[in-house]
Amino acid sequence: MKKKVLVTGGAGFVGSHLCRRLLNDGNEVICLDNFFTGNKENIIDLLPHPYFELVRHDVQEPILLEVDEIYNLACPASPPYYQYDPVATTRTSVLGAINMLDIARKCNAKILQASTSEVYGDPEVHPQPETYRGSVSTTGIRACYDEGKRCAETLFFDYYRQYGVEIKVIRIFNTYGPYMNPDDGRVVSNFIVQALKGKDITMYGDGTQTRSFQYIDDLIDGMIKLMASRSEFTGPVNIGNPDEFTMLELAKKVIELTDSKSKIIYKPLPQDDPLQRQPMIDLAKKELDWYPKINLRDGLVKSIEYFKKII
Repeated sequence: MKKKVLVTGGAGFVGSHLCRRLLNDGNEVICLDNFFTGNKENIIDLLPHPYFELVRHDVQEPILLEVDEIYNLACPASPPYYQYDPVATTRTSVLGAINMLDIARKCNAKILQASTSEVYGDPEVHPQPETYRGSVSTTGIRACYDEGKRCAETLFFDYYRQYGVEIKVIRIFNTYGPYMNPDDGRVVSNFIVQALKGKDITMYGDGTQTRSFQYIDDLIDGMIKLMASRSEFTGPVNIGNPDEFTMLELAKKVIELTDSKSKIIYKPLPQDDPLQRQPMIDLAKKELDWYPKINLRDGLVKSIEYFKKII
């Protein structure tokens, strides 16, 4: 059965992949984006599709739409972008959540919130289960994003309890792949672009801090499965690859796969940058029968091919 699906932030990295998958699955898709970080090039091949509609709009402002499902992805997700206008970042998370939840309430639509592993802050529990409440600074330079996403989760659960809106909350861990912005400041794109250009690879801190990297196709599978899950299952649920790597391991792997002569240079670790990040995915396995299928090496090869084309 064809559903009408709204994807906010649909021209962004994750959103463009999601729009493409939803169309391939036979749905009608409304892509909403203000193009602050989204890029029309990411979805230009979708524009002629008879069931694809692009709407230029900022989720901070209300909008009236009739839809069956909503994926709320709108928010800058990389530090340089979300710290560029931190007030707008918080407003996007909070007002965007309210405006999309209001649509879901009026239309009796299911709605999924793209939350983040950043709600855990610099964790004191490792790996991070969904029950961990986090260690987040409310006053630091990352708080506009971290606290904005935490507040959005609160709003989702309050709309669920108070108005009976059917919600799904996904906590996304580091994701990479084609359609990433080459200058978005995220570590995988940074390393790949620097290596391909033969520039020094910038390592913040001593390189021992860890992250868990999932390829974009695995994330999209998790999002689709969560939206289709039983109505009683709201999340939050971690979607990420539990394989943990140090930043130094990632840099060396990128240099190897690009056959680059780049050298690694070290700079101070940014304020409030988490030292560890690794998801516990038992809940996703149990409720969604989901687990990542693409390992880091294979995903990096696909990503490097994409970046070779665009740079």
